[in-house]
Amino acid sequence: MNKSNTSEGLSRRQMIVTVSAATFAAMVLPAGGALAGAAEVDAYIKKIVGDRKEKTGGINLDLPEIAENGSTVPLTVSMDSPMTKADHIKSIHFFADGNPNPEIASFHFTPRSGKAKASIRMRLAKTQNIVAVAEKSDGSVHVSKAQVKVTIGGCGG
Repeated sequence: MNKSNTSEGLSRRQMIVTVSAATFAAMVLPAGGALAGAAEVDAYIKKIVGDRKEKTGGINLDLPEIAENGSTVPLTVSMDSPMTKADHIKSIHFFADGNPNPEIASFHFTPRSGKAKASIRMRLAKTQNIVAVAEKSDGSVHVSKAQVKVTIGGCGG
């Protein structure tokens, strides 16, 4: 019998790889594959908004209504603004209410950005709402929401 084999027939190397992968998954993935919900997204938004009153709309979200594959869903965001020192978009944050981690991305802008526009590709686990929160230099906060129907999940779903 080979000394490197365990009683189940796995080599020491196979056992180490298996245990390492399981340990990494336990540290990185939420318990039970739990997905965020609307309450978690609302909590993140509350951290940004605080006591300020939200304005609905004003953020242009360009993303597909139906994503055939959730592994790579394109999103382009823009918001009209003169982008001057006195009047500009400071940041735009994105959240998804059906992913393991609701935070998708945050973009930060200055008057030197010229435009408040950015594009990304995101991974979505299932059909869900994408929420965008924009902060302006005058302290106002805008919120927009769009649903993306995912036919094949990108986060292991």
